[in-house]
Amino acid sequence: MSFMSWLLRRGVLQPPSADRPGSPWWRAVNERIIRDGCEAVALSGNLPGPTSSSTVDHWMSFVDEPTARNWYRAHNGSVVSAYLEHREMAEAENAAERFFMNVVLCRVLYAHALVAAPRMSLGWLRPLAPFLGDPRLGMTGIFLQLSRILPDEYPLRDGVGFYLDAELGFGRLVDFGVIVPRFQQLYEWSARELRVPALVDCVRDGALTYAWAFEDRDVWRPPDSFILRMAHRALPPARNGR
Repeated sequence: MSFMSWLLRRGVLQPPSADRPGSPWWRAVNERIIRDGCEAVALSGNLPGPTSSSTVDHWMSFVDEPTARNWYRAHNGSVVSAYLEHREMAEAENAAERFFMNVVLCRVLYAHALVAAPRMSLGWLRPLAPFLGDPRLGMTGIFLQLSRILPDEYPLRDGVGFYLDAELGFGRLVDFGVIVPRFQQLYEWSARELRVPALVDCVRDGALTYAWAFEDRDVWRPPDSFILRMAHRALPPARNGR
């Protein structure tokens, strides 16, 4: 809810007729999540008809068995499908907006992996992973928290470097110390888990490439710092999936 409140404050969901129109891409992504969820509610209420997509099947599985893993599979399935469907809209956004589209996606995928693939996501600290990723406990808000470094405005006005410099220590540690070394593994695992093979097209050689040129991959390289080097040594990526 805090993430949605932040989107509303930024104005990205404003209609095209508003004095300051929002983002067609953000509206499309949110509409897909809402539509899939509403269809699942209707079907679970015994309204007739087949599911319209595999993402709704994930939501129906969550209705039948409301576990944290099933919630992430449903939510992230809708998110990923919307990302892929509206890639051309994403390309029309400026560089800073496109950069943070990638950040949001990798963070929600990582939160899912904390619950469903704890060894891959957190190494020897895997006993903590399900707790940190459980959406019912509010800890996942930490992974999606961007409001402390991004202004409540749309579109973003500064370059990517400006916002990277403004990122707080904990966010930088999570992103560059834990998630970035797992990019390739995380997206390949998520593609299998969500049954969306095309998701692997959003990563290449450990760099995120959703509406982002591989040639500009330097933004995903961790800065040189003692804390990040220690994080990489303490929590190296697992050699295999789980």
